[in-house]
Amino acid sequence: MVVNYNARDHLLECVASLRAEGVFDVVVADNASVDGSEVALRAAHPDVHYHQTGSNLGYGAAANRGAAGTDATTGYLLCMNPDAVLEPGSLKALVETLESRGDVGLVGPRIERPDGTLYPSARTFPALGDAVGHAFLGLLWPHNPFTRRYRMLDWDHAVAADVEWISGACFLIRRTAWEALGGFDETYFMYAEDVDLCWRAGRAGWKVTYEPAARVVHVQGVSTDRHPYRMIAEHHRALFRFAMRTTEGRDRLLLPLMAIGLVVRTPLAWLHRLSAGPRRSLRGGVH
Repeated sequence: MVVNYNARDHLLECVASLRAEGVFDVVVADNASVDGSEVALRAAHPDVHYHQTGSNLGYGAAANRGAAGTDATTGYLLCMNPDAVLEPGSLKALVETLESRGDVGLVGPRIERPDGTLYPSARTFPALGDAVGHAFLGLLWPHNPFTRRYRMLDWDHAVAADVEWISGACFLIRRTAWEALGGFDETYFMYAEDVDLCWRAGRAGWKVTYEPAARVVHVQGVSTDRHPYRMIAEHHRALFRFAMRTTEGRDRLLLPLMAIGLVVRTPLAWLHRLSAGPRRSLRGGVH
């Protein structure tokens, strides 16, 4: 299942990689693209089920509709961004993880940028101090200690391990887990829906696993970069929504301060984006 929004050329490569891995039940959920994605994909792969959502529903809502159109008898559901490509043998490695471990609900691959560098797609749920430090220092000092802990930058990404959450850019989930969790929470328009899904999976007793034997190349941000400033605002809204859901005890007293911090950080992130010029930023979570 692939969620698409104006990513035509990348979508064609994504679906071709799925076919090369033996995936023939492919559903594309399209959020009202205007770049000819549907025409191009139908010409290249006429048997792909192309579902038009009717408007830009956001990632999670479109993914839920795409998942509903897949073959319900299959035991697993693969969720992908349109600008991600599976490397040969990757699907087999993901499936083997779920087949060998009944306690794992979802598994994510190693994600690399087109230049071959690692994108740290396996992360922690950061403590409040790490979240604040990452949020403000990460804009100008990417390798600060808070960001390093949150992004697990000092961890060996060549080793398979259970983690707290994995990027929604590509993951394989057990269908029973997907259905029990109700898919993505559609109150997240964009960002943090993957963090939330993994958090709910953990609370329901499922393990979340990172499997580096599976590799995906992700261009990053092909769809979100079309509306970068709105996406930055949505990113911050999603962070606060997740914090509201997951913060417990006396830490909830700090939520108003967090809200103020996110309001302050949003225009700073806009300015950082403006000064940096066009760039790619992988969807999902706090980058």
